[in-house]
Amino acid sequence: MTAIEWIRFFTAASFLLFGMAIFFLEVFSTYRFKYVLNRMQIAATGDTLGIGLCLVGLMIANGWNWTTAKLALVMVFLWCASPVSSHMISRLQMFTDKRILDHCRIIMIRNKKKDKGGK
Repeated sequence: MTAIEWIRFFTAASFLLFGMAIFFLEVFSTYRFKYVLNRMQIAATGDTLGIGLCLVGLMIANGWNWTTAKLALVMVFLWCASPVSSHMISRLQMFTDKRILDHCRIIMIRNKKKDKGGK
């Protein structure tokens, strides 16, 4: 193997290992948080970063060809889809959980209007 192949191998391996380390930390930190929105945020962030790093490592290991272009398209799709799905889940949690007001200390505009005597 030439020096460039060794550099490419170690770079790809470091990206893959760092991505797997992010996944490992995500799993244990998800159980550390008690509230569902905090868990969802750390899971979405870890997934996006971990998948991105692993796919970059696979693209470096594969070299430049059509498979690398396909991996890049998968990475773009996941970067777009993961935050959107996390946002939708958090909105569902905000609208369905009655205890959210105690956790986040949100004062709703409706309650302010009631206190001031408005409609």
